[in-house]
Amino acid sequence: MSGHGPAIPMTARPSGPLRGTAQVPGDKSISHRALILGALSVGETQITGLLEGQDVLDTARAMRAFGAEVTQHGPGEWSVHGVGVGGFAEPDGVIDCGNSGTGVRLIMGAMATTDIAATFTGDASLNKRPMGRVTDPLAKFGAQSFGRSGGRLPLTLIGAAQPVPVRYTLPVPSAQVKSAVLLAGLNAPGQTVVIEGEPTRDHTERMLRGFGAEITVEDTDEGRVITLTGQPELQAQPVAVPRDPSSAAFPVCAALMVPQSEIVVPGVSQNPTRNGIYLTLQEMGADLVMENPRNEGGEPVADLRVRHSPLRGIAVPPERAASMIDEYPVLAALAALAEGVTVMRGIKELRVKESDRIDAMARGLEACGVRVEETEDSLSVHGMAQVPGGATVQTHIDHRIAMSFLCLGLAAQKPIRVDNASPIATSFPVFEDLMRDLGAQITRENT
Repeated sequence: MSGHGPAIPMTARPSGPLRGTAQVPGDKSISHRALILGALSVGETQITGLLEGQDVLDTARAMRAFGAEVTQHGPGEWSVHGVGVGGFAEPDGVIDCGNSGTGVRLIMGAMATTDIAATFTGDASLNKRPMGRVTDPLAKFGAQSFGRSGGRLPLTLIGAAQPVPVRYTLPVPSAQVKSAVLLAGLNAPGQTVVIEGEPTRDHTERMLRGFGAEITVEDTDEGRVITLTGQPELQAQPVAVPRDPSSAAFPVCAALMVPQSEIVVPGVSQNPTRNGIYLTLQEMGADLVMENPRNEGGEPVADLRVRHSPLRGIAVPPERAASMIDEYPVLAALAALAEGVTVMRGIKELRVKESDRIDAMARGLEACGVRVEETEDSLSVHGMAQVPGGATVQTHIDHRIAMSFLCLGLAAQKPIRVDNASPIATSFPVFEDLMRDLGAQITRENT
């Protein structure tokens, strides 16, 4: 499947028990960062377990355009020969980041304090997403941006010739914005400080430290204060990418939906800034056990064993949103089969993802016969013993909407069709085969 090709309608039908081992791909967030930090380092960074979805491949192509030598040696095995902090060359052409908000925002940060210019674009979905939340703080370093109204792509960013360090308080919890500011701070003299009111995924901080940057994290009355000392010489490091907890959530939730299912998902990241979905599932009564906890590549991981179990609706704590922001769509699908009401608050950020995910899930669930209520920053799903299904759901070029409804279709009374499953390739290129291997009845309509 290609996130940039023709639409691929896909249908999920009521299935028998899901059984087996789900080898989900490498973590997308860490894969992006491994390529970018490898490109900003001195020497050759060896990466294993890299996610080879379209989003990450677009970032690899961008790093080549900025002068790094990026080579694939085998499945998931890559090397990056970096150019050092401040060593990016001006790219010859436009940087196409496809569907990836993470990719474009992090790359903008990485180049914003180097005296070069680059023009960024993306697919129809990415070009609708707001970039001002990144270009505004990058302007404080001295970078200039020129884009469409609302700071949307296509956009040209001119890096600061004489960057200055900044102190920036995040207006909303966003690991992408935090990471963009920290990456920009690498080539600014002095100390760049980012303050976040709510902790967000901390892969950038962990990896910067691993590559040799001087970075401190302190919890204060202001919030979490992250201080980076600029202009280090980053040293190439081996990076072992753990399996993506956001991708793992789909087979996990599918197994919870389909009676008599039992699956194992090995080696999934259990970073505390990313594991909110699993805490939430356990609170709902899921038979979900984390086995063999260990550390791989500086990240905590565990094997997940999940069995179908009756679930109850809960009120998800709003402060948990940052640790599971990408998992709310599949949680909403699962909540349709839980007893009672599942209330998800503090999720306004979902309205500016690949689609307006609150609206997309609400409309899709209603089409499948599920009662929902929404506000600007919340979604409530009324669970039912059986979901009627039988609908065609609009995915709005959003991979997580597509996968969420394909999972729900496995447990609905009638098949659920999604209008376009092609964007799934951006984050989970093996989703279709992996789910079929577990026993899921998922078919595409044009092959």
